[in-house]
Amino acid sequence: MRLIILTSLLLASGLHAACAASLQITTEHSPPSSMLGTDGVVTGRTTDKIREMMVRTGTDYKLELLPWKRAFMQAQTQRHTCVYSTSRTPEREALFKWVGPTDEAEWQFWGRADHSFPLNTLDDARKLRIGTAIGDARDEYLRSRGFNVDAVSNDLVNPQKLLLNRIDLWAVAIRNGGAAPGPFDWTDKVVPLMVFNRVKVYLACNPSVPDELIDKLNAALADMRRDGTLTRLDRKYDHYGK
Repeated sequence: MRLIILTSLLLASGLHAACAASLQITTEHSPPSSMLGTDGVVTGRTTDKIREMMVRTGTDYKLELLPWKRAFMQAQTQRHTCVYSTSRTPEREALFKWVGPTDEAEWQFWGRADHSFPLNTLDDARKLRIGTAIGDARDEYLRSRGFNVDAVSNDLVNPQKLLLNRIDLWAVAIRNGGAAPGPFDWTDKVVPLMVFNRVKVYLACNPSVPDELIDKLNAALADMRRDGTLTRLDRKYDHYGK
């Protein structure tokens, strides 16, 4: 009997420790969703939602701003690591455990303001050269469908490539209410042309994160949606970049 009780206590202790494990959370610079504040602390609309979820569930965490490829790779390969804002696509479904959605986004084609080709449907872009970022969901989406993609490590190289006529289109993700990607030295020269997909974005967690913690985080997010916290945090950034 003592052995059974001891085993049960050890199992319960192990589960509690797993659920209480500190999360390493990564993200990219993507205003107003995630960005470095003037005080050196990562802030932003989705960042505030993530922090609130951690507080409500009593989860210890560290949050780091990284280049997207590195942030995404760490969540795939390192235990107890999560990354946001991650588009939930069929290709990624089995790679992570998912908390969300935390937001929605439009995938848009941007091009030169003086472009001469027609662009009314996604298929119109099939013969065009499309600038993407390595490891990005838009790159995966277009590449898997046979589009002519030209991926770079730094997505903000793409507007310059447009101006040099090295690509015809740039695949951009704009969060709901988000500002145009910066910097803005090409304003009015590179413009949005068409929305080609709409996605929901999530906190994507390494499979090592316990299911119980994932459930708690999703429950906290649902409570935040019901009590108006998500709406309040969204409105906090309504005028960002305007």
